[in-house]
Amino acid sequence: MALMPVDEALARILSKAKALGSEVVRLENALGRTLVKDVKATRDQPPFASSAMDGYAVRYDDVATLPATLKIAGVSAAGRAFKGKVKLGQAVRILTGAPLPSGADTVVIQESVDLHGETILVREPPSRGKNIRERGLDFRKSDVLIPVGTTINVRDIGLIAASGSAALAVRKRPKIVIFTTGDELVLPGAKPRADQIFSSNSHALEAMAKAWGADVTNLGIVRDDLKATIAAIKKAAAADILITTGGASVGDHDYVQEALKRSGVTIDFWKIALRPGKPLMFGTKGKLCVLGLPGNPVSALVCARLFLKPLLAKMIGLDPQERPVLARLAAPLPANDLRQDYLRATLKYGPDGTRHVNVFSKQDSSMQRSLRNADCLIVREPHAPAAEAGQMVSVLLLDF
Repeated sequence: MALMPVDEALARILSKAKALGSEVVRLENALGRTLVKDVKATRDQPPFASSAMDGYAVRYDDVATLPATLKIAGVSAAGRAFKGKVKLGQAVRILTGAPLPSGADTVVIQESVDLHGETILVREPPSRGKNIRERGLDFRKSDVLIPVGTTINVRDIGLIAASGSAALAVRKRPKIVIFTTGDELVLPGAKPRADQIFSSNSHALEAMAKAWGADVTNLGIVRDDLKATIAAIKKAAAADILITTGGASVGDHDYVQEALKRSGVTIDFWKIALRPGKPLMFGTKGKLCVLGLPGNPVSALVCARLFLKPLLAKMIGLDPQERPVLARLAAPLPANDLRQDYLRATLKYGPDGTRHVNVFSKQDSSMQRSLRNADCLIVREPHAPAAEAGQMVSVLLLDF
């Protein structure tokens, strides 16, 4: 049976995904959420003309000819506006951010003034309207400040707060259940037998999924047993995505595929033309999407980057399409075989800004240290010919 191409596998996964519904969250809980409605300003910002400097609010006509002596009529501070009107020959002491008093049209900075008791002597000429922030300088009421489809970042939080919005309509978070299989695994912190290793996949996948916008339930390790695997699958009945790692092949102790079938999951495909990650499995049961990831750690995480991230993106209303960049090879690469390769590598930038990419010499799918030290993956198409140093290649940036 021919292996399924990576692009076809991704297209089939995305065809089963639908954008989730919406919910309203408080602003303090909105970081990382995706908007389903525009955020609009509730009023002008600033809502009044204000001073950009500490100084004195004056009528420009009173200081057009210098030196000019003016009587201090009061003070305007932030949150404590001067209630009167600046009249002929008057000035109001004004602090940064304070409302501009009625009658004033200019602010003279305090460094241009000599203070003499209840009067000031203006020594240096300001221009008309100087040092004033006009009403609505930042934005106007009903302006669209952040458009629908935006994933809220820290700067957005500040702007939304300034706009007066305390709650936002956002896309619901996809609910994910994760478990890993293998009698050879123990959790970090436990004491392993001589024939066991520490489990890492479910921890890394949980972190990835949370970073990409999901709520995660991590079931930990499920032993190599058909009934135990079926029981774990049942716990994902209300989830949007089930992720399994390991046990997806057809060995004597691989039960995931059989357990999924007995649980009513329709297997769409199994095995794709990918390295690392050939034994990737995908299936569905109603709204539940199931990703059966390989057990080797690098294979599992690379497959998650290639397939889980765009699946989540579509569910939360983002663009799932990946756009690799180009980089120049630092060393030659041999011809590729029938599988699409994703080679761990590092990027450097030349003086002219050109990207240069250097592949790691060892690419074994169990080697997590090299994945941690990589910042990109070189994408090699099936049957790609040998590539010489200096040749441009496609590179997928790592963001986990």
